[in-house]
Amino acid sequence: MSFYPLRPAPVTAAATVEYGEWLEWLAASLADSRCDRNELCRRILTDIYYPQYADADPSRLSPTARLALLQMDPRNVTLEPEYYQEIDLERYAPRKPLLWLWEMFDRSPLGENVDLGIRFRRILARHVFASCGKNFKAFTFVRFSYGYNMHVGNGVVLHRHVLMDDRGGIEIGDGASVSDFANVYSHSHNIVDGRIVYTPKTVIGKGVRITYHATILAGTHIADDSMIGTGSIVTKSTEPHWVYVGVPARKAKEKSAEERAAKAPPTRDPFAE
Repeated sequence: MSFYPLRPAPVTAAATVEYGEWLEWLAASLADSRCDRNELCRRILTDIYYPQYADADPSRLSPTARLALLQMDPRNVTLEPEYYQEIDLERYAPRKPLLWLWEMFDRSPLGENVDLGIRFRRILARHVFASCGKNFKAFTFVRFSYGYNMHVGNGVVLHRHVLMDDRGGIEIGDGASVSDFANVYSHSHNIVDGRIVYTPKTVIGKGVRITYHATILAGTHIADDSMIGTGSIVTKSTEPHWVYVGVPARKAKEKSAEERAAKAPPTRDPFAE
C-alpha cells in the first residue's frame, strides 16, 4: 500500500500573476457594498463567452446572438430553487448572481483549470454560504439549492458533480470530503402528496468521507470520522468511526483505535490559504 499525499502542480509565472490579479479584483469587487452583483456576473460571463460582443449594439445582432447574450445576465434567467415555495427571496437575491456565475464558470474553458477554479469558487463560497471555513475546495459542477443554508467548516472538499441540496440546511464539519457524483439532501416529500415538503437539517460530521455516487437522505447525521461506501444510500444517522455500505447503508467495518492512532499526520495542501 502506497501513501500518496497531493503534490504541487505549478503553472507558469505569467499565469500565476494573471490569476492572482484577477482573483484579487473579484474578491475586492464582492467586498465592496456598492457592487452590483448582477452586473458583475453579466460582465464576467460576457467576457468569457462572447468578448467580441461586449460593446456591440444588440439591434445589429441576430436574434439567436441576442438570446445568447441575455443568458449572461442572471436577471434574465430563472433557476429551479426560485420556484420552491419556502425560498427566502431576501437572502437568495444577492446569492443568485454568484450561483449563476459559479455554474457558468464551470461550463466554460476556465472551469477545468483546477488551480484557478478552486481559488475562484472559494471566493464565491464566502459570499454564498451562511459560513465557510478556511481551505475550502470545490471542483467542477458542484450544485447547491439556495447556498444560504450551507454551513461549511475548515478543510472541506467537494469533488466533481456533487449535489448539495441545502433547502433545509446542510452542516459540514472540518476535514470532511464528498466524492464525485454524491448527493446530499435536506428535503423530502410526502409519499401521498409531493407538494408537502419536509426540510430537516442534514449534518456531515468532522472527518467524514462520503465516497463516489453515495446518497445522503434528509435529516441524517453522518457522525464524525465515519465513511459512506460507494453507491450507498444513507437513510439513518451513523455512529463515529464506522464504515457504512449498501442500500440502505449498514455497518460494515469499524475503524479500530489502533488504525486511527497510526494515521499519518497532515501533509501539505497545495491550495492552503
